[in-house]
Amino acid sequence: MSRRAFIHQGGAAALGMLLLAAQRQAWALSLADLSNADASSGVKAALAKGAEAAIGLLGRTDGFLGNPRVRIGLPGQLEDAAKLMRRFGQGQRIDELVTTLNRAAEAAVPMGKDLLVGAVQNMTVTDAKNILTGGDTAVTRFFADKTRTPLGERFLPVVTQATEKVGLTQQYNAFAGKAAGFGLLKKEDANLAQYVTGKTLDGLYFMIGEEERKIRQDPVGTGSALLQKVFGAAR
Repeated sequence: MSRRAFIHQGGAAALGMLLLAAQRQAWALSLADLSNADASSGVKAALAKGAEAAIGLLGRTDGFLGNPRVRIGLPGQLEDAAKLMRRFGQGQRIDELVTTLNRAAEAAVPMGKDLLVGAVQNMTVTDAKNILTGGDTAVTRFFADKTRTPLGERFLPVVTQATEKVGLTQQYNAFAGKAAGFGLLKKEDANLAQYVTGKTLDGLYFMIGEEERKIRQDPVGTGSALLQKVFGAAR
């Protein structure tokens, strides 16, 4: 290799390293460097993206039933009874009940899209910065605070209609109501439809948080300059 070629290649390599360093420095912002507008817009974009993805994943056949992380099992008291029923050849009835609970959740989730979008659109700058600095549970806390009550009210009729078709529901509610009266069962678990509604919300918030976490961990992978800027600063 000639001396001129060596110098040329060395200069090109040095220039490449300088450009890479400059690019990294451009994204190496701190939260203090972000404008309120950027912080708010970035978090809103991430949560809207996460909510849409979560609804798409959960609001379909086997969205809950086929996902071990959010699959809705039977409440503790009913689970104990189910084990006994399986021993007496009633396993199919138990499986049908579990499937019904999860199908109810899958049917309910898409009905919450507008409430989730509304919560994102009405987010304050303080909300946005709290999410950026609040760790892995910040998204779940935000959505639970803003939407749990109205979403629960919207989901409950759908879940109730589905669970009432199963004969075991009435038996469970009668038994659980008495157990709750003696303090042996949580009040919110004493009604099967309310229990499933609560688990549906838990699963929805969990999956939104998972989708947001993906963006937080790999903002470059989103292909969005704004998300790279905002979540790059938060790392």
